[in-house]
Amino acid sequence: MRIVTFEKIAVTIDFWNQKIQLAYALHLSLGLVDAKRNNTYRLVHGEGDSLPGLIVDVYAETAVMQAHSVGMHQIRQILAEAIVAKVPQVKNVYYKSETTLPFNAPITPKDGYLIGKETTKLSAIENGLEFQVDWLHGQKTGFFVDQRDNRSLLERYAAGKSVLNMFCYTGGFSVYAMRGDANLVHSVDCSTKAIQLTDTNVELNFPKDKRHKSFDEDAFKFLNNLHNLDQKYDIIILDPPAFAKHREALRNALKGYKRLNAKVFEQIKPGGIVFTFSCSQVVTKDQFRLTVFSAAAESRRNVRILHQLSQPADHPINIYHSEGEYLKGLVLWVE
Repeated sequence: MRIVTFEKIAVTIDFWNQKIQLAYALHLSLGLVDAKRNNTYRLVHGEGDSLPGLIVDVYAETAVMQAHSVGMHQIRQILAEAIVAKVPQVKNVYYKSETTLPFNAPITPKDGYLIGKETTKLSAIENGLEFQVDWLHGQKTGFFVDQRDNRSLLERYAAGKSVLNMFCYTGGFSVYAMRGDANLVHSVDCSTKAIQLTDTNVELNFPKDKRHKSFDEDAFKFLNNLHNLDQKYDIIILDPPAFAKHREALRNALKGYKRLNAKVFEQIKPGGIVFTFSCSQVVTKDQFRLTVFSAAAESRRNVRILHQLSQPADHPINIYHSEGEYLKGLVLWVE
């Protein structure tokens, strides 16, 4: 069941306009709308913005909209018009829901522009850094906006360090580490397209910078072969895709998180720092922390928690919908 209001009122076009206007007002109050420094943010985060089944990310002049319910799919044009009307920077709305709607729903959604057209300006600015975003073919809406604050935290730790960014996707953590004056940054992903996008984003911000190198390789294979590189890292980031998208996969997901973290604890330098995350909604904070604890015990390393991380303010959590708190992270010091 999707609840958009507890009030006995008519759900009209004005109702949806007010919902979008309220979501935008929140972002203004958070200071997230800044054409020069930050034109990239999540405008609508489902239940967190009282719009269950709807996700909207803004990249410069383009809003990318995903429907996760048939109801939101049916009013997609109304929502697109509301976004353009209430969010001054948005000129185009791209609909990307072919893979997000219920598989057995009697509809055939098609990705495409609801308003506007494909723009040549495919880059977005986050905290003064520039990223090329592929919302046409990339994962989710094209960029993981939810790691913005955590990327900034990494930047504070990066000076003089050797950094390994596993599951790098668009290279967000890598670019922040380089601005933080890391000595060396390695990016790893099994997707060739992701590696190409990472290299593009590094070049956009740090042209011809020799500190960065990317590896198109499976994460576990790369970690197992680290001795061949004769390389130990000061900081390792683990931001894998969701290992569990439904409860039936939970057990195997926890095993995967344990194996991955244990391997990193074995490889990192003494006194190193690990940024480790889970974006699986069905994995609770307690389950994730217990899994990381088990990995530390298995690797026989002394591990301390420096920070407990979550999603940023533009991914609000409805207090009546705790499942909206999907992103969990730990920053760990490994003795």
